[in-house]
Amino acid sequence: MPAGELLRPLAAALDGSGPAVAPLDPALPQARLRLLLDELAPDAIQTVAGVTREGLAGGPPPGIGEDTAVVIVTSGSTGRPKGVELSADALLHSARASLDRIGAVPGGRWLCCLPVSHVAGIQVLVRSLLAGTEPVVCDRLTPEVVATCGCDYVSLVPTQLRRLVGDGASLAPFVKILLGGAGAPARLLAAAAAAGGSVVTTYGMTETSGGCVYDGKPLDGVRVGIGPGGLIRIAGPVLFSGYRLQPGRTGDGWFTTADLGSIGPSGLLTVRGRADDVINTGGEKVVGAEVAAALETFPAVREAVVVGRPDAEWGERVTAVVVPANPDMPPELGILREHVRRTLPASAAPRELVLMDELPLLPSGKPDLRALRHPISKRRPDREQ
Repeated sequence: MPAGELLRPLAAALDGSGPAVAPLDPALPQARLRLLLDELAPDAIQTVAGVTREGLAGGPPPGIGEDTAVVIVTSGSTGRPKGVELSADALLHSARASLDRIGAVPGGRWLCCLPVSHVAGIQVLVRSLLAGTEPVVCDRLTPEVVATCGCDYVSLVPTQLRRLVGDGASLAPFVKILLGGAGAPARLLAAAAAAGGSVVTTYGMTETSGGCVYDGKPLDGVRVGIGPGGLIRIAGPVLFSGYRLQPGRTGDGWFTTADLGSIGPSGLLTVRGRADDVINTGGEKVVGAEVAAALETFPAVREAVVVGRPDAEWGERVTAVVVPANPDMPPELGILREHVRRTLPASAAPRELVLMDELPLLPSGKPDLRALRHPISKRRPDREQ
């Protein structure tokens, strides 16, 4: 269902006058849609053509939490789809705290350019409902859209922001830009500021109703801590209610993420990267996101992702997948290794370099790390012997 068509049923789900909604991308392959429908076990399917039960399993569907307003399907870190149940209270608290933190004014309009099958896109709609406005929906974000949409606020992932800056867009029309979904390199934030953008970096996930930490500081009511193994833990009224068709959550009210982090003396959260993206190489543990951040400070690197690939000698080799700033003058492996060693241990220096014209992306706009862990370039990668 298109984003604009979802606004009314979402409003009904939030105020309790309508059923919970589980937005899916109709452009997905039929086999994937079938898998997601089996995971969700919905009561009915609504499309632009109407409501139907065709293709659903017979018999009454399993019940859903009374307070659930939205179910978002996420693959998480395992690749298995999970339906994350979010209550109206959690979504509305998150949206109100977000609007308050950025100083949004009533009537402010949002540009919706993220998939509404993901929590970041849903939250753009929830914020719009609270602001009393209809969002402007666009499928392809361009400098022309920014200049003519008449919107005050937008939520982006780094890839979208990087492309806007690269295309010479003026970001001045936006009062605030929320940036989440992945780490934001300092160079990108500086370029966005130079283009007139006021960017707020956000951290969160589907289970926390989207971004719940802004510029390192938790939203009102949200608590952040560091648990065993350095994993980030989150508590507060933005947490999800449970997973669809799975036993309810148990514990002490904290949700333990799959991300590594630290909290500095000033109380600000620093996200190091995903725990399942840690590369074990020669007995040393390397956080791929930290290496990528170091690489993206090198002038010849436009974008970088660092993954571990199987290696007979090292267990895993640190592999840098790089989009050059200038395709005709790509960086060399030896130079990048030296650059990384200036700020990180020698074990973090990449042993393999793969050059790409662009990174493969998931529908959410994040780099497809699973694809990048396997050889994907037809060009022979550079190796450090």
